[in-house]
Amino acid sequence: MLSPTLDTIRIFLHLLAASVWVGGQFVLAGMVPGLRKIGPEATKAAANGFAKVAWPAFGLAFITGIWNLLAGPDQLPSGYNATLGIKILLVVVAGFSAFTHSQSEKRAVVALTGAVGAVSALVILFLGASLGHLG
Repeated sequence: MLSPTLDTIRIFLHLLAASVWVGGQFVLAGMVPGLRKIGPEATKAAANGFAKVAWPAFGLAFITGIWNLLAGPDQLPSGYNATLGIKILLVVVAGFSAFTHSQSEKRAVVALTGAVGAVSALVILFLGASLGHLG
């Protein structure tokens, strides 16, 4: 068996946090129709419960993302910085969208920010996979 390293722990924590953040959004989205049948308080309670786990996961992903940058190789292939810049921009978009989604009472804003947050989260995962095999 391979011995875990600090790099292994760093990458594991980053993947765990991203899994909770992104996967949780899709699980909660799948539950919303059923929760609405119970009542608006059920949807709100589930969203509040998710937020208690999701926001710390987002923070952990952010911190381990910075750690990944600091631990990365000195020589990077062409296009790495552009891809990384897009990923960082989308992290900001995803966080802002999720925050706005959780605070708004307007149905159109909730729908739009939910969609933008979900799509940006998926693209972030894809870009992370693209960057991950280079480091």
